[in-house]
Amino acid sequence: MSNGATTKEGPGPAAAARTQNPKLRTQEEKLDLLAAVAVEVGLGLKRGQELLMTAPLEALPLVRRITEHAYRAGAALVTTLYTDDEATLMRYRFAPDESFDHAAKWLYDGMGTAFASGSARLAVAGGNPGLLSKEDPEKVGRANRAVSKAYRPALELITRHAINWTIVASATPAWAAALFPGEPAEAALEKLWNLIFSTTRIDREDPVSAWRAHDANLQKRAAFLNGKRFAALQYRGPGTDFRLGLADDHWWLGGGTTAGNGIYCIPNMPTEEVFTTPHKDRAEGTVTATKPLSYQGTMIEGIRVRFEKGRIVEVHATEGEEVLRKLIDTDDGAGRLGEVALVPHSSPIASSGQVFLHTLFDENAASHIALGQAYSSCLREGDKLTPEELAARGANTSLIHVDWMIGSEKLDIDGITAGGTAEPLMRQGEWAD
Repeated sequence: MSNGATTKEGPGPAAAARTQNPKLRTQEEKLDLLAAVAVEVGLGLKRGQELLMTAPLEALPLVRRITEHAYRAGAALVTTLYTDDEATLMRYRFAPDESFDHAAKWLYDGMGTAFASGSARLAVAGGNPGLLSKEDPEKVGRANRAVSKAYRPALELITRHAINWTIVASATPAWAAALFPGEPAEAALEKLWNLIFSTTRIDREDPVSAWRAHDANLQKRAAFLNGKRFAALQYRGPGTDFRLGLADDHWWLGGGTTAGNGIYCIPNMPTEEVFTTPHKDRAEGTVTATKPLSYQGTMIEGIRVRFEKGRIVEVHATEGEEVLRKLIDTDDGAGRLGEVALVPHSSPIASSGQVFLHTLFDENAASHIALGQAYSSCLREGDKLTPEELAARGANTSLIHVDWMIGSEKLDIDGITAGGTAEPLMRQGEWAD
């Protein structure tokens, strides 16, 4: 339900745009509608709530639209923190070596305080996916580790779904250029915006209703898996022969969730996944990535790893291997899994034929796994459990949470019952039922 997307003066521009033929909408109307859907459906922003937003500088037009709709919905205050790619590169070119072991802890402490005080969280994605690909991997790894440590208190509130949060994307020139090399800048940007609008259902006659229906379908799929209570999943595909045990009392989620503050939100826009918590000690075999991973400005390609007793024991990548190794060495839990997600190959994102070079989109084009921190909400009553109780059920703990894609039209997945019986779950990347 909407938490007040109108004012006393009447509905905003996005509400009017919903009644128009989608093919006749202008770029400005679609941008406004994306902002409205992010606030109304993604965040479910509550009147009187504060909103903390992060975004690249190039996303300013979308940020301003989101800010407007947040205030229309009754936000007490909207605060936005911007990132700048050029300023980030200046650090790598001019900062002293010791700089890379530092992070703005005061800033991340402030974010944690904001979330603990009830602020909603909205991240606008859209940075350059290869920004740091040519920088020293040692410095990149150190900087990422410092940020992960500083951000941990805030991240725990997000992974516990203590607050309502969501992520949406803005097309930016650098991201568009990476996806469409050789295209004129304006044409590339337009193509990327069109992809964002289509995969977030902004091109529908009524995007809000379309999101409600899609959310219901994901909830139905999660309910089916929760009824099955599989003990493990078995993956077979090119370069992949992998068995993944599921955490004790695991719980599948999909689409939206009710946060600890009682507000219903859809954390990722777009989203096509159902996901749960694997057991940190029960991963065995070899897994090969099917899409590149863009991690903190570094492209990592051709990932292939082998697990024993839940831990990665062999690591290979055709590009960015050193950064991947340093990522896995972040802490004891970084080489174990904290999430497993199932996505049909026929998802709108996969059907677009576009590799987005951004996890928000690419993880929703393919089944995937995530290194690092588990979501406690993916365990029965997990948000009420202590860290020790979560660990006893198999939930992983780490400073990181990094998704990477392993699904394709050639991947088969079986659900393994507690008695050891294998049931077809996905065949050639599609649901078997």
